[in-house]
Amino acid sequence: CSENTKNSLEKILPQLKCHFTWNLFKGEGVPRDLEDRVCNQIKFLKDEFKATMYNLLAYIKHLDGHNEAALECLQQAEDFIQREHAGQTEIRSLVTWGNYAWVYYHMGRFSEAQIYVDKVKQACKKFLNPYSIESPELDSEEGWTWIKCGRNQRAKMCFEKALEEKPGNPEFASGLAIAMYCLDNNPQKPCSVDAFKEAVELSPDNQYVKVLLALKLQEMDKEAEGERLVEEALEKAPGQTDVLRSAAKFYRKRGDLDKAIELFLKALESIPNNADLCHQIGWCYKAKARQMQNAGESEARANREKIAELQQCASEYLRKAGEKGLNPLNPDSDLPELLEAEECYQIPFSKELPHTEKQQLPQGQGHCHSLEHGRESADTATATLQQHLEGLSISKTSTEKGEMKQQAQNTAENLLPQNVPNSWYRQGLIHKQNGDLRQAAKCYEKELGRLLRDVPSGIGSLLLSASELEEDSVETGQGAVKPNP
Repeated sequence: CSENTKNSLEKILPQLKCHFTWNLFKGEGVPRDLEDRVCNQIKFLKDEFKATMYNLLAYIKHLDGHNEAALECLQQAEDFIQREHAGQTEIRSLVTWGNYAWVYYHMGRFSEAQIYVDKVKQACKKFLNPYSIESPELDSEEGWTWIKCGRNQRAKMCFEKALEEKPGNPEFASGLAIAMYCLDNNPQKPCSVDAFKEAVELSPDNQYVKVLLALKLQEMDKEAEGERLVEEALEKAPGQTDVLRSAAKFYRKRGDLDKAIELFLKALESIPNNADLCHQIGWCYKAKARQMQNAGESEARANREKIAELQQCASEYLRKAGEKGLNPLNPDSDLPELLEAEECYQIPFSKELPHTEKQQLPQGQGHCHSLEHGRESADTATATLQQHLEGLSISKTSTEKGEMKQQAQNTAENLLPQNVPNSWYRQGLIHKQNGDLRQAAKCYEKELGRLLRDVPSGIGSLLLSASELEEDSVETGQGAVKPNP
């Protein structure tokens, strides 16, 4: 009987709409800081949204091998659904029940898995497919999950689909605004500020969307109006990491690096494994040092110790970013913007301090600058990679796509030899234009590895393994659990 139940489950489970069938991480592994970020959301989000985060946390716990903890998270999700969505309990519970069934299946508790499969079937019996239905609430649940996992194009599609069924829904409008903002790194397809204004009007208590609106206003040279929104959001959500992080970004763009560092550090307290935050902090310290160096030789001489201290802090946080796995493919990363801002502070090292004073710098500090300079090269390569990957989200007509594909195929016939400068980068462009994102990423990673290896400071020896240094490649992470039992 148990074997029959198992065989039946193996046919049914892949049909369920839940975290186990959404292929969230596509073989890249779970980001180190994801659990911290989800827990922070649970702490600060309104109760009506907590079930979504508990469902995602349950999946993360399962991937870590903690199935009992996963069941506890699912129980929490179920409790919040029953309390906050009394009129939609069945619809809102479908994802949770699907997750229950999968976790119990992996634990070998097939009869209990069958109980939750039957719950899903009972709720869906009015529809043609007995185990899956179309619902804007389900689309929203999937959309929020994709946002948290950094898949914003998928999230945008989910929220657009949900809004087609229920226009003006505050939850769906907020989700769409956030997804659009995360995709807005692409200057060729900027999103309208109207979407953010509508989301704030519909969800005035959503402080994160409020800060995103402030950032859009800042881009439109309405910084004073944006700052009022940022101050209000920080007052009402002083510990919410996405608010802190976006507010810090606002002040960083404004040039108030001390305030930006303060907010980034506060966010890092809640999500200590976040590599991008470490990179942001390191960049701000580096920019502060350059501000002092740009003030003139006499002031640079007077602040020599402070400059050295700032450079040391920058190197330390950039090192931490590397250790924590700074991901150039992360769609939420601000690396492209940091690269653009780099031009505001960039000055040649030969002008930083008088020659005699450079000779007087401690040996360790000289290494810190060399390390810092090496990481600038890494930042540049990483930002370029990020920009080109983001370009894949641009909507193109079929004619344009056909022309690009034909051009890519023509170019691919004469791929450059690997000893040509930037050959991996150029091959990555070809793969990207051909629609092969995974191959493009591999080429960009190899180009990044080559840059790191060739930097005189030896930064490559810190960020790359011996085999990677030899092979000039970066291996991808381990995959997540496959949906098929």
